[in-house]
Amino acid sequence: MKLLLINPNTSADMTDRMIRTAARVLAPDVELVAITATRGMPYIASRAEAVISGTITLEMIAEHHHGVDAIIIAAFGDPGLIGARELFEVPITAMAESSILTACMLGKRFSILTFSRTLVSWYEDAVALAGLEARCSGIRVPDVSFQSVATVQDELEGELVALAERAVKEDGADVIILAGAPLTGLAERVADRISVPVIDPLSAAVCHAQTLARLRPRPARAGRFARPGAKPAQGLLPALADWIEHRPASEASGLVSETTKKS
Repeated sequence: MKLLLINPNTSADMTDRMIRTAARVLAPDVELVAITATRGMPYIASRAEAVISGTITLEMIAEHHHGVDAIIIAAFGDPGLIGARELFEVPITAMAESSILTACMLGKRFSILTFSRTLVSWYEDAVALAGLEARCSGIRVPDVSFQSVATVQDELEGELVALAERAVKEDGADVIILAGAPLTGLAERVADRISVPVIDPLSAAVCHAQTLARLRPRPARAGRFARPGAKPAQGLLPALADWIEHRPASEASGLVSETTKKS
């Protein structure tokens, strides 16, 4: 099995952390190919940035989806997810949706913890898109600042653990989601210090991708996610234009990629 992990952020260090985290939940027969965006923002932090990154995500998938069994969009607000599912005929998972659905398998209500208030509105939209607002007990952010997204999980580890316990006691949370790509890997480190299950969104998305790939669902031929018919496309990157026009794929443009296999 071959999985494609799309990091729509431009941070290669973030991709490296994702690869290490994903490796812990990969089955022995799974190869993971990780792609880092070469255009866009180091870290997506708003709905406007998510729209821009959604287009970049579609471009990256168009260039690299041939021969893969499932795709993971590795950003918590799931930029481009719905459009990608409509356009491409391969199972696609993403961090927000996967962690929210997983939380609902572990408890009745979940709380989302993140590190910046600028993310809250976007994450509220992600919960609404999943149709699970009634099961979300809230989105909480520590009342302290941090120096860098590269080190934010280390800087705010103690505050996030304390905030998780407040969400359990004050909001009635049965499950905690640590949201935002810079927090990838933190859940495993702090799980024993929090009194309810803690979900790492990247791990959840990778696990769901493996499950969907093994189920081998047929692509939709009707309904909301059937691939649209061919249409002329102007000014797009060749791979995406080719796919929209139903033409043979052009050569990929050389996005940076890394591969790991569970041993």
